[in-house]
Amino acid sequence: MAESHYTLPRAELDKPAKLLIVTAPFYRDIADHLIAGATTEIEASGATHEIVEVPGALEIPTAIGIAERLSNFDGYIALGCVIRGETTHYETVCNDSSRALTLLGLQGLCIGNGILTVENHDQAEARANPEKMNKGAGAAAAALHLIALGRKWGGARKGVGFIPDSEDYQIAGKAKDTPTG
Repeated sequence: MAESHYTLPRAELDKPAKLLIVTAPFYRDIADHLIAGATTEIEASGATHEIVEVPGALEIPTAIGIAERLSNFDGYIALGCVIRGETTHYETVCNDSSRALTLLGLQGLCIGNGILTVENHDQAEARANPEKMNKGAGAAAAALHLIALGRKWGGARKGVGFIPDSEDYQIAGKAKDTPTG
C-alpha cells in the first residue's frame, strides 16, 4: 500500500518575516541540501534569512537562544544531521538537541526542526535532498506557519513578566518623582 502524506499550503504572512537558519554542517553535503530546500521555501514565502553555522547539533539550540535574546528574528530553522554511530552519543545528541528546541518553542519561539536523525548516510541523503524528501523546506515551512499563527493570535503584549506595564520605570534607590517641599 502506498503512503500518502498531507502537506499544508504555504503559510500566508501579513508582512515579510526574517528568519535565522542555524546549521551544523558536520556532514557538509547533507547540510547544503537542507539549506537549499529551506532557502527556496523562505524566498517563495517572501521572507528573508540569514545563515549561521555552529559546530554540532547540540549547539543549534544555544545559538537560537542567543539570537532570540540579542537580535530581531521572527523565526528560526534548525538544520543538521546526526547519523547513528557505535556509541550512545547518538541518543544524547538526538534527544538533547530536540528537547532544547522544544523548550525554546514552548517559550514562544517559532522554530522549524530540520535536524535529521538517521541510521546511515543514504537515509540522510534521501531526506535532505530537495529533489527527494526535502526536509529543509519542511523545517522552513514549519517555522513560517508558526510565525503566521503567532501573528494571527496577537503581537507582543505589555505588562507580561517582569516588564512594567507603563513607562514609569523606577531605578532602585531613586524616587520616581522629584519631591517638593
